[in-house]
Amino acid sequence: MTAIALKLILVHFIADFALQPSHWVAHKFKHKGKSKYLYYHIGVHLVLLLVLLQFNYLWMVGITIVTHYVIDLVKLVLTTKKNTRWLFVIDQLLHVLVIALLVYFYRPYTINWDGLLSPRMLLLVSLIVFTTYVSAILIKMMLAPYIQELADDEVESGEGGSLKNAGRYIGMLERLFVFGFILLQQWAAIGLLIAAKSVFRFGDLNKGKNRKLTEYVLIGTLLSFGLAILAGMAYNYLIKVL
Repeated sequence: MTAIALKLILVHFIADFALQPSHWVAHKFKHKGKSKYLYYHIGVHLVLLLVLLQFNYLWMVGITIVTHYVIDLVKLVLTTKKNTRWLFVIDQLLHVLVIALLVYFYRPYTINWDGLLSPRMLLLVSLIVFTTYVSAILIKMMLAPYIQELADDEVESGEGGSLKNAGRYIGMLERLFVFGFILLQQWAAIGLLIAAKSVFRFGDLNKGKNRKLTEYVLIGTLLSFGLAILAGMAYNYLIKVL
């Protein structure tokens, strides 16, 4: 069962990403079901499935090809500039769901829901949510008094802003890394992460010699790393109690 599942997933990864050039994707979005590259894409799936499954399990091959074509076609028809990312996620989830169902029909398996809802798992998910979204809001509230002041300074100096929500996502990712490093007992890696961020930030801070911006970044970084470290230490402590 595991071998079949891995083969189906490997085919999906190779055909959907590695062997699908960007001009194929652009042509498909423009011409929808009339795009020749949609059928090239399905053909790549078919060849890979037949090769990896060694021309066995032809019913799996047929169902995979038909469902993949239907899912991709519906996505192309419904896609607009506003929903591209969400439809991409839904599209990938549907493909994975088809693979999971095919493996289930080949050899039924059970999902350990008790394990997924165990105190250990609930604690991990809760702290991940805290590390990403809750911490982001807490840091934003703590830094609120300085945000407007820095915005006014940028207007006066004529310097441009940054990508929309970039700081928020950077903070989430760095806290997730710190949280994961603590769970893995890799404290040295946290120092490496801090050093890497300092290198990338040095140009911005040195360019304008803006003391307010430097202090703002330092406060935000220390708060971000501090909350992530607290979450990681809390998990390591509580997991021994549960």
